[in-house]
Amino acid sequence: QVRLVESGGGLVQPGGSLRLSCVASGSIANTYDMGWYRQTPGKQREFLARITKGGSVIYVTSVKGRFTISRDNSKSTVYLEMNSLKPEDTGHYYCNRVPAITRDGREVWGQGTQVTVSS
Repeated sequence: QVRLVESGGGLVQPGGSLRLSCVASGSIANTYDMGWYRQTPGKQREFLARITKGGSVIYVTSVKGRFTISRDNSKSTVYLEMNSLKPEDTGHYYCNRVPAITRDGREVWGQGTQVTVSS
């Protein structure tokens, strides 16, 4: 059974940092490209960053230079290091395969972790 367990979110002041972790069951994190996504109320989930099996990384413009995605295959874990956080980074963060895992035609997501950037 596929499981994605995100952690590391919290409340942080603008300019602060957080490190998110995502443990993926089985060989998902070791076998596929993995990504981090963010969802805010009233908006669709948006893609933020991707790390390929080979370790290449891609970021959307809004987080480039501030966020760093990495993976530890020995721990089946993907990380998102977030620095210089802004209020607009507030949201619920999820990790998943790229493209997202599906089962019976529906995307499968973990519970995510909430990040709130506020003074």
